[in-house]
Amino acid sequence: MNILTFDLEEWFHILDNDNTNDVKSWPKFEYRLKDNVDRILELLDDKACTATFFSLGWIAKQYPDILRNIQSMGHNFASHSDVHKLVCNHSKVFFRNDLERSIKSIEDVIGEKITAYRAPGFSITSECLWAFEEMINQGIEIDCSVFSLNHAHGGGLKNFGDTPTPSIININGIKLKEFPISTSTFFSRKIIFSGGGYFRFCPYFLTKHNMKKTNYVMSYFHPRDFDYDQPVIKDLSPLRRFKSYYGLNKSFDKFSRFISDFDFVDLYHADKLTDWDSVNEYVI
Repeated sequence: MNILTFDLEEWFHILDNDNTNDVKSWPKFEYRLKDNVDRILELLDDKACTATFFSLGWIAKQYPDILRNIQSMGHNFASHSDVHKLVCNHSKVFFRNDLERSIKSIEDVIGEKITAYRAPGFSITSECLWAFEEMINQGIEIDCSVFSLNHAHGGGLKNFGDTPTPSIININGIKLKEFPISTSTFFSRKIIFSGGGYFRFCPYFLTKHNMKKTNYVMSYFHPRDFDYDQPVIKDLSPLRRFKSYYGLNKSFDKFSRFISDFDFVDLYHADKLTDWDSVNEYVI
């Protein structure tokens, strides 16, 4: 089962950078989202692919017509927070209010209930597992935030096994469906290959090899992943600049091959295809 998802953000929504961290500064940046989304939608329509778009609440408020256009093309939505802040860097109260605002902003535009969520930067760690309970309290039924490998924004949730697959999170007796980020093995080392900078960095032959040997793939892309002409944000560290801009010149063609070579479903279709009575359950 291969799942196709996008995080609906602007090109400047890069984490861990002082120049883009303040919401009040965002209006000063160039607006590029519509053209990037239109390009993606045209390709998805050509390939007859349906995807789930994890939208920021801020995006829903600023650009409601983009969401309506995505919806008109047959795709669906989930929350990606309101203002793109790392969960592990903030309090339970901040998370609660941010999630509530994002859900309301998206629902106000699309007129449908939001029941799925993905944390910015996959930033739910063992220190903020309370986020799962907060999701449930606000009507979230599906989470896509679990990242089993350590990375810059947290992750490291090891109890989801060596090969993450759809699972149930049991927190205080209440259950949440989890679609974690998938992994593969390269020379005995666990790797991520199916989204973002990992997809751009990984040679396509290796991506294709990993896809063929993996029964479950959660993909995640951002409109900026295919925008070669986007400006370079000032004062990025060399590593962050590499992660954010490497491979942009070839990424759209690579993505086109990706969705041509493999079959994909959106998140909610994947939910229906999953036999939840037979998956692993993890008590938090």
